[in-house]
Amino acid sequence: MGSKSEWPEEGELVVCTVKSVVQNGAYLNLVGYDREGFVFIGEIAAGWVKNIRGHVRVGQRVVGKVTRVRKDRKSVDLSLKSVNDERRREALQAWKNENRARQLLKITGERSGWKEGRADEIAGELTEAFGTLYGAFEEVVIDPEALQQMGYEGDWIALFVELALENIVPPFVAVRGHLEIVVPNEAGIEVISKVLASAEEKGSEGEEVEVTCHYDGAPHYRVEIRAPDYKSAEAAWNAVEQAVLPVVESAGGSASAERA
Repeated sequence: MGSKSEWPEEGELVVCTVKSVVQNGAYLNLVGYDREGFVFIGEIAAGWVKNIRGHVRVGQRVVGKVTRVRKDRKSVDLSLKSVNDERRREALQAWKNENRARQLLKITGERSGWKEGRADEIAGELTEAFGTLYGAFEEVVIDPEALQQMGYEGDWIALFVELALENIVPPFVAVRGHLEIVVPNEAGIEVISKVLASAEEKGSEGEEVEVTCHYDGAPHYRVEIRAPDYKSAEAAWNAVEQAVLPVVESAGGSASAERA
């Protein structure tokens, strides 16, 4: 479902299962490629490896970096030591996420009465549109209308969204607010422009927080906040209010703020 290309790219991180361990290295099955790779003992771990079986074992799930693809010999060379702990965790989590997404799409297809091959077709389309199949599930958690907006149709969409909301934790939360700003003097446009820029800057100071202000027709302005959690989003909204309300009032204008 949502199959990859026949061969991985050099430099790519791939999830593998250890197939066998030999004296000078280990043979690995590349998950998702139906290919076998080899990691030389010198690429197992940093430093001297006295006992290779102390580092890898048959059946173990590992993450390797593709160092060379030799299609003529149908072989892939890998390095385990080139993958640090953080990237290893990220790659394994991404692999787990895709497995979860495939299971959810399978359920969608079974309940929707899809014919054989339809799930693969949808998985491919969604992967191309959203980068990953899991990314499609994440997107509909954030915006349940995302699939319709991209032109998808069918009763299966409602089930897809329902399963996403029940099983997927969104990568961020989205919060919207509205500002009403009036500055009835010659400096009004300049003041409003500056406070909105300040609102975006101060609201975005939190880690992984993004605040954008949009003009909806004077005197109405829309504030969009993306944050990793609602606590961070609330802090960003408070920063927006502090950046706008007192400054506008001190400039002889009036302003109000309301969360949507």
